[in-house]
Amino acid sequence: MPGQYLFQANPQPDPSQLPDIFESFGIKLNTKDYLPSDELHALQKFRRAADYIAAAMIFLNDDVLVEKPITHDNIKPRLLGHWGTCPGLIMVYAHLNRIIRKTGLEALYVVGPGHGAPAILSCLWLENSMNNFFPEITRDYRGLKKLIAGFSAPGGFPSHINAATPGAIHEGGELGYALSVSFGAVMDKPDLVVACVVGDGEAETGPTATAWHGFKYIDPAESGAVLPIVHVNGFKISERTIYGTMDDKEMIALFTGYGYQPRIVSDVENIDNDLAASMDWALAEIKKIQTAARTGKAIVKPRWPVIILRTPKGLTGPKEFHGELIEGSFHSHQVPLPNAKTSDEELAALQTWLKSYKPEELFTKEGSPIEEILSVVPIDAEKRLGQKKESYKAYVPLDLPEWSDLGVEKGSEESCMKAVGRFLKEVVNLQALFRNPSTFRIFSPDELVSNKLDAVLDNSGRNFQWDIASRANGGRVIEILSEHTCQGMLQGYTLTGRTGLFPSYEAFLGIVHTMMVQYAKFTKMASETPWRQDVGSINYLETSTWTRQEHNGFSHQNPSFIGAVLNLKAASARVYLPPDANCFLSTVSHCLRAKNYVNLMVGSKQPTPVWLSPEEADRHCVAGASVWKFASVDDGVSPDVVLVGIGVEVTFEVIAAAALLRQYAPDLRVRVVNVTDLMILSAQGSHPHALTEEAFHSLFTEDKPVHFNYHGYPMELKGLLFGRPGLDRVTIQGYNEEGTTTSPFDMMLCNHTSRYDVAIAAIQGGAFHNAKVAVSAHETESYLKHLAQKDKEYILANGQDRPGVFDVPTF
Repeated sequence: MPGQYLFQANPQPDPSQLPDIFESFGIKLNTKDYLPSDELHALQKFRRAADYIAAAMIFLNDDVLVEKPITHDNIKPRLLGHWGTCPGLIMVYAHLNRIIRKTGLEALYVVGPGHGAPAILSCLWLENSMNNFFPEITRDYRGLKKLIAGFSAPGGFPSHINAATPGAIHEGGELGYALSVSFGAVMDKPDLVVACVVGDGEAETGPTATAWHGFKYIDPAESGAVLPIVHVNGFKISERTIYGTMDDKEMIALFTGYGYQPRIVSDVENIDNDLAASMDWALAEIKKIQTAARTGKAIVKPRWPVIILRTPKGLTGPKEFHGELIEGSFHSHQVPLPNAKTSDEELAALQTWLKSYKPEELFTKEGSPIEEILSVVPIDAEKRLGQKKESYKAYVPLDLPEWSDLGVEKGSEESCMKAVGRFLKEVVNLQALFRNPSTFRIFSPDELVSNKLDAVLDNSGRNFQWDIASRANGGRVIEILSEHTCQGMLQGYTLTGRTGLFPSYEAFLGIVHTMMVQYAKFTKMASETPWRQDVGSINYLETSTWTRQEHNGFSHQNPSFIGAVLNLKAASARVYLPPDANCFLSTVSHCLRAKNYVNLMVGSKQPTPVWLSPEEADRHCVAGASVWKFASVDDGVSPDVVLVGIGVEVTFEVIAAAALLRQYAPDLRVRVVNVTDLMILSAQGSHPHALTEEAFHSLFTEDKPVHFNYHGYPMELKGLLFGRPGLDRVTIQGYNEEGTTTSPFDMMLCNHTSRYDVAIAAIQGGAFHNAKVAVSAHETESYLKHLAQKDKEYILANGQDRPGVFDVPTF
């Protein structure tokens, strides 16, 4: 129909219509008296108490309620923390509490600004969530002293939010992806609202800039909603922020262009009434969008709400010191009075600042919050932001098909990714019978079809809500050309109890390297936090590798993400390089069931030989490596040299080399080994999967030369093997930053991973142990180099590899 593409949305209304529209949601246009006086006063006292605690956490190690004049001894030896963002974060927390208590809203709070932990910890203490998880942090003077004195001290809470912070699903370290994490968290959770504060410094990052489009991947019929709150306090560490220099018209134009309904809260004198009205309005808008979608009257391109919260940086802190503005400037960003430990003037200013909150009016003689403050806290403990089960106890395991039922015939050729695509299709198909509709999604940066995983689209479309073809179809695929956004959404989805998969071109996973590391730090801390339960593993599927670039060139050749995962804590890191389609099916099935890991699977999308039957593949993957007897001499018994393949294409070259050696060095006794679980090579005891010394020697012998043909950078493998005895007998070839838009076999030649290179390494090593090989070693090596040169010349002359070069070797 011609009208079906019209912008049927909830746009910014005409000013003349505002009173009727707001009154229809129970919202007064004039917000001055929006809140009843008792609610308003309780909110203000909650904020005062939390602001006080947050400030005290930065400075004090004793006399935490400043009942006496504070001394230099009461000041911590190191003043750490960021004050400037705290009042705004506390303000939002207090207002969320008001709404949760009144309406029973299911909510999580995601904090983008870095180092805002004092704000959140103070609110968690006031609502008694700290005591729920940390029995020693009681809601009285003893617990308050422990919280304040322990902050940013050895053994205490750090200055940024981490996995030990109740209610947290986002590490407050690297900036930029709080918003995408929030969108991932609400997917398939229709009752959940995530309030996400985006700092105006964080808003300058690339990941945040794209994440604003995240709501376009949220189907309001099946998922919850994100309420973004842009906290514009004008400054970062020592400079104005971009958003801080934008006026209201610019802000409205920006967010209207993104597709939002913005509402600006900036009246500091009336801030609580204004913010309360704005949050009620925002939740009413969310409810309107969701109700329409859930009653079959979905709004096309709905405009979700966003709140622009303008407050002076460091609100309620010191106004100025020595004639220098603090509140409302970058001077409040970190520690406003950094010399309080040694300066009498700054100590006196700190005393005045802390006493300005009148703590004696906020806490009882026992150090507990007064009842008026507690009237803001949700009565139902499980509704409190610090105790939401979605943040720490929500994992639902996937129901998976039996992968071996989808196995490929041994001796055939198949694309590993096509086989995996069929498996993922069946994972999605199980949704009618089990729980998968709300527990599995694929986050793909526009490469699903290119990577030959498109079978999954047979029964599940993409979930792009601004495209009429994919809107409201329950698609399990989120496809957006932003690795940052895919990563953030995957994190939010995983940390709230579900399982996801991130397929990508190999060269571009490095874009999310640091995000992956931050996530791994979060889960490492979570595993050491007793009250946090397991989460699904975060799963990367790396394909379109350097070995088969087709039309791509040097820019698309970068296997460095393997090294990024290898550098993680051993308890988290898992790297798999399955050699064929059956091994890949086994590996993907395992990774989707595994918990608490960062799983990286590296494979090929091109058809390659299927070396092992499903049964053999299962045993091989369980072992992590095995001797491939069919390619070895005498089943690999008593070898002169061991040839090891790690990766699909480089393993093919090892097998092709073994066939060459049968022809040109028939006296050489060769053992061929394939490694599919990279971590087994680690020194004994350094990784849970590491081979014992006995197992290592049974595969690679105790003293024979070993040549590794490795998919990644050789230095990675050298580091992994470090600590194993007898490494002087080991040689390694892998990707060496050589390549262009060329043929597949030329890539092998360029990087010295071809069958000729492997065979030459075998002859050179085997000559030390086999006199018959040594006698003709030079002659054989020279001829192999000659064959390599002939293949190179053919490629340059014909623009393609020699016919038959990838025929499966026979033995």
